[in-house]
Amino acid sequence: MVSNHYPGRNKNHGLKLELFSEDDIREIDYATRDVLENYGVQVSDEEGLQIFADAGCEVNFETKMVKIPSKLVNQALMTAPKKFYLYGRDDEHTVEMTHCGPVFYTNFGTGIQMCDYLGDNKYKTRDSNEEDLANTAKIVDALPNLAVYSLAVSARNWAGVGAEDVHEMITSIKNTSKHFHHIDPVADNVEYYWEILKAYYGGDEKMARERPIMSMLVCPTSPLELSHNAVQVIVKGARLGIPVNVLSMAMAGGSSPIHITGTLVTHNAEILSGLVLSQLANPGARNFYGSSTTTFDLRYGTAPVGSPELAVISSAVAKLGQYYGLPVFTAGM
Repeated sequence: MVSNHYPGRNKNHGLKLELFSEDDIREIDYATRDVLENYGVQVSDEEGLQIFADAGCEVNFETKMVKIPSKLVNQALMTAPKKFYLYGRDDEHTVEMTHCGPVFYTNFGTGIQMCDYLGDNKYKTRDSNEEDLANTAKIVDALPNLAVYSLAVSARNWAGVGAEDVHEMITSIKNTSKHFHHIDPVADNVEYYWEILKAYYGGDEKMARERPIMSMLVCPTSPLELSHNAVQVIVKGARLGIPVNVLSMAMAGGSSPIHITGTLVTHNAEILSGLVLSQLANPGARNFYGSSTTTFDLRYGTAPVGSPELAVISSAVAKLGQYYGLPVFTAGM
């Protein structure tokens, strides 16, 4: 039996930063719906285009542009769950993702290199490998203030040799009892993830669907594109019952308008297009409203995630997710 209560020992009250009023959020919502309905998003995947077309969207199969009517957005928001669980290997490490619920923390950002300490202020930088990945999973497993293990480093020793992302999943779930959030899923290998989830439950497909011990993060390509990989991760995740975090990484002044409000509209349109696709593929599919959107440093050509603009944007997108009744995943401040 699935317990109706999980300890939630890692939950926090979080930081409340109110920079936008309800009227501000509604204005962003109206502008977003205008973009989706009258301009549209590019969907670079044939199956995705067909799913939108079958639902009544205006689809140009040559330009791959999809115009999403507001009624489909409303429909998706009605079927998307306000609450779902991120299952660990035991109830102690299962957390409840809830609209306007408690705050949980995870590590974030998949690195590709490690820095080895050689002593006497000497260090050596090298590519990360499977052993490093296992060690980071063990560290997060031991840290009580982190509720979920997100892929911390890549297993670069598998790059070009085997299915790197599949090995990363196996290594992660072997070395943490917490829920595993796969930040770099590959659409062509989602079926392998599914077979591993079923194997964890001794081949019990029902348990794998009801209590998946992993979720996936996928990013639209800013501005306003759902790539082939993004579409297929969203669709396959929805159909297999694997929670999907649709997370925008728009950069104000780079891949989105330099003004923060304009960036929020671009960001919001990307997330809602992914949400609509997920709910069309399987109504009731579990989705996060995700963000790592920040500003773009025009001088250095970088995306500073420590900038004050990121905090402002994260505050706004958190409120947008709450406005839509969705569990929220945002970059820290």
